Amino acid sequence: MSLNKQIFFTAFVLVVSIVYFGISDIDLLVQDSFYNFQTHRWILSWYAEPYKFIFYYAAKRFLILFAVTLLIGSLLFRKKAFVQKYKRGIVIILLSAIFVPSIVGLLKSHTNMPCPKNEIRYGGVYPKTAVWEKYPSDFKKPQTKCWPAGHASGGFALLSLFFFFKRKRNRFIGLGIGLFAGWSTGLYKMIIGDHFLSHTVITMILAWLIVLLIAKITSIREI
Repeated sequence: MSLNKQIFFTAFVLVVSIVYFGISDIDLLVQDSFYNFQTHRWILSWYAEPYKFIFYYAAKRFLILFAVTLLIGSLLFRKKAFVQKYKRGIVIILLSAIFVPSIVGLLKSHTNMPCPKNEIRYGGVYPKTAVWEKYPSDFKKPQTKCWPAGHASGGFALLSLFFFFKRKRNRFIGLGIGLFAGWSTGLYKMIIGDHFLSHTVITMILAWLIVLLIAKITSIREI
């Protein structure tokens, strides 16, 4: 499939996914399995270690360290044959590491969607709502920032590894790394009540769309 077709198809899937999760109860069905309605607690506490260190702090710092190391290495050894051969892939990874979390973070700051732990069903005060809906006029609460999933966006930015490798097999290994990084952190945030399934799915699809757009732009630049 050409880049143009991939971009169009991914954008279509993104829109369909947003609508589907907004009108269905799949988020609640999944999230209920992570919440104990008798004790009114999530099956894993935010403070539980070593999970908090591994899936929150360590994951975030590793991704930042990886991007910084790649940037410095590509600058120091920019004349080396290896860097020249994989230059476009390196650029795509670095731009993805910047734009995927930034765009997701920008959306989070404007969508005003609650986390599971903020919703009435799970002991919070916010009603269930779709991203295109408004809260009731008499509902006066501070703006919340939980859609899409910001923490997982750094992991999903590694989907850009698909464009680093030349061989088909290695490309799909790179894609698998990005999926693992995104879902491992995303699932952790779901278990502690910070995100619904839809938050992570939308972040994954959006991240891939951003990666594709970056790949398209860099391919035009090469021409």
